Amino acid sequence: MLLNLLLVIEIIVAFFLIVVVLLQRSEGGALGMGGGPSGFMTARGAGDLLTRVTWILGVSFFVLGLLLTVVAGRQQGSSSVVDRLKVDALDPTTLNQPPQPPAGQAPVPGAPAPFQAPAPTVNNPFLGQPAPTPAPAPVAPPAK
Repeated sequence: MLLNLLLVIEIIVAFFLIVVVLLQRSEGGALGMGGGPSGFMTARGAGDLLTRVTWILGVSFFVLGLLLTVVAGRQQGSSSVVDRLKVDALDPTTLNQPPQPPAGQAPVPGAPAPFQAPAPTVNNPFLGQPAPTPAPAPVAPPAK
């Protein structure tokens, strides 16, 4: 429940952060507002407001991201992947053997064999043949 709530808030904050960043002008003036200093909201005032809102939304976005990570980690428990899969309990000598049918269950006659990858083979034409003996290098006649 808490994870879903944090995720929804994170999406809303991300949407507003995108909107606020797109509203800003690259030259420092926000919303393209001009006018004299006697106006209600000058370009500088709008820029300061959008900058502050961007900072607030950015910090809250990162804090929510960290909270999501912590909450999701606590919901999964403190066990590692190795503990959950019980890798230590595997017997390495049985890893290369085909799986056995469950006890009390006989294979059905005429049924196809369970899918099993073929054993890899190396098609090397030189396998088992002796290496050829190199021919002697030609001798150059002496220079006159």
